[in-house]
Amino acid sequence: MSILIDQHSKIVVCGITGQMGRFHTQKCLAYGSQIIAGVNPDKGGTFLECNATKIPIFYTVEEAREATGANVALIFVPPAFATDSIFECIEAEIPLVIVITEGIPVHDMVRVKARLARSSTRLIGPNSPGVLCPGKCDASIMPTQVALPGRVGIISKSGTLTYEAMWQLSQHGIGQSTCVGIGGDPITGMSHSDIVKLLSEDPETDAIVMIGEIGGLSEVQAAEYVFKHGSKPLVAFIAGSSAPKAKRMGHAGAMITGNSDTAAAKIAALRDYHIPVAELPSQIAQTLFTVYRP
Repeated sequence: MSILIDQHSKIVVCGITGQMGRFHTQKCLAYGSQIIAGVNPDKGGTFLECNATKIPIFYTVEEAREATGANVALIFVPPAFATDSIFECIEAEIPLVIVITEGIPVHDMVRVKARLARSSTRLIGPNSPGVLCPGKCDASIMPTQVALPGRVGIISKSGTLTYEAMWQLSQHGIGQSTCVGIGGDPITGMSHSDIVKLLSEDPETDAIVMIGEIGGLSEVQAAEYVFKHGSKPLVAFIAGSSAPKAKRMGHAGAMITGNSDTAAAKIAALRDYHIPVAELPSQIAQTLFTVYRP
């Protein structure tokens, strides 16, 4: 078992005919993922040939779901049109929507968030590297070659640090159950807490690595949940210790706006909840080994 996706997931790719959509569709297919449909409002009724597979393209997400039973949507649509694509997925009742698109305006995500609250759809992203269940399913832009099937879950705001954590664990023979990049924008779908809860309930996950950064309080809320309800070891790394105040850094959501969302304040709060925190990215695996050995 894994969380969010598995080898049975049926994935529809929105924006499949664009450069990014086509490239990563080929990568996911090569990993064994079931990419069963694509969506392009101008190319419905045609097919896209990828890795010797002919993928049908539909005008809308609803048509794709009715024809194929798709239950996961992977979105590569440009930011100006991505919101409409997300709304289409919600209206089509796609259970899980993973938004890779970067640069969606904040006010558009406010509308998405309000609509999500009235639906049964879960959303990962935007500005997400996706979700990877090593050995089972790739619905991501992650480098699968550094992943190893196993029993440690990873959740992160940062794509690059997700890959770093995967690589460190794999180098020590520690595999991953599910790797989730929630995205670094100010407003995202699922939070650290949401994913930590799912990993905590997953019988095939033994421990959790949580990677956060400055801005917001998502990591602290997840730590509070683990302190009160968690039964599995969790370690963390918080990026941005040297970030200047009020200056936006890399990710759209990475900006210190007050004293509580600095790296120092988050690290202190996590340690108050008895969460071991790595001081450097290179110490993520070492820190995990202080509380977990397979």
